[in-house]
Formats: sequence, structure tokens, C-alpha cells
Amino acid sequence: MRTHLTPLTAEPTAADLAAIDTEWPLIAAELDVLDAEITLIYAEDHGGPTALDWRRLRRAEARVTRAAAELAAGIAGPHRAA
Repeated sequence: MRTHLTPLTAEPTAADLAAIDTEWPLIAAELDVLDAEITLIYAEDHGGPTALDWRRLRRAEARVTRAAAELAAGIAGPHRAA
């Protein structure tokens, strides 16, 4: 009874894939932040985070800010590195 949802057999459209490509630098940057946060949590159980762990988080957060600004400005391309 999935009448209100898109059928599971529907494939993404070309527009859907283009939108993902456009947003990919921001998605990748957000995944880097998540990875850095997981590292900090793990480090708490193993002596605490190091200065390098905190730097990694700050740099990842800065990448998110840059990627979001580029996306908002419309300059992010599908193959542009974050």
C-alpha cells in the first residue's frame, strides 16, 4: 500500500542526477565533517582527541562553508573538488 510514495522501480531522472552532481562537493564536505566528528568520539575512549583531530574537524567545517557558498553562488561544478 505505497500509494503516496514513488514506486521503488522508478529510476532517477537526468535532472535528479544533475542535481546530485551539482551538490556533490557539499555532500562530500559534510561527510568529511561527520568522519572527523566520529574520530573525536572514538578518541574520547582512547586518551582524548589530539590537536590534529581538532584541526581536522575545523578544516572539514571550513570546507562545508566554502562548498555551501560556492553552491549558493552557482559556481560549484559536477567534478569540482571540495
